[in-house]
Amino acid sequence: MVFDITQLKKIRKQLNLTQHQFAIKAGISQSMVAKIEAGKLDPTYSNIKKIEQALESLTKQEEKEAKDIMIKNIISVNQNEKISNIIKIMNKHSISQLPVLDNEKVIGLVSESSILNKNLKGIKNLTAKGIMEEAPPIIGKNARLEVIKQLLRFYPLILVKERGKLIGLITKADLINSLVS
Repeated sequence: MVFDITQLKKIRKQLNLTQHQFAIKAGISQSMVAKIEAGKLDPTYSNIKKIEQALESLTKQEEKEAKDIMIKNIISVNQNEKISNIIKIMNKHSISQLPVLDNEKVIGLVSESSILNKNLKGIKNLTAKGIMEEAPPIIGKNARLEVIKQLLRFYPLILVKERGKLIGLITKADLINSLVS
């Protein structure tokens, strides 16, 4: 972690810590924290390393994980589901994509885009298998927010598994909503 020591006060306040609480976490004195924040002390390399380690530890504790933001109610379809029924399910639940399962194994994803990318004239006879895209990524419940953010840049949703069983999903909207909750 590389950080600007002049930003220590701002970072500490974002973590909602007093100078004393932060000093204990970093293994330095409270007066040293006060002097660094006031710009009256240029800390030694070893003290900067202590501060960096404390900040890294504190920010990792604060970071949310997949289990904290996932939706537990997974709405999915099987590969033989007709498009007309898939569209009804999407409308009923106000969702834009559905994982496609085959005996609890994720084999693809049907999204509004995958439906629109097909020839609309013959679409009524198609099934999920005929229009599905590649399966979305699957992560563990302890995956951190940064990993989730990176994956959602390339996929419309991420599935969450624990011990081989799907336990939730995360969409871009879920990630965005987690930033304010």
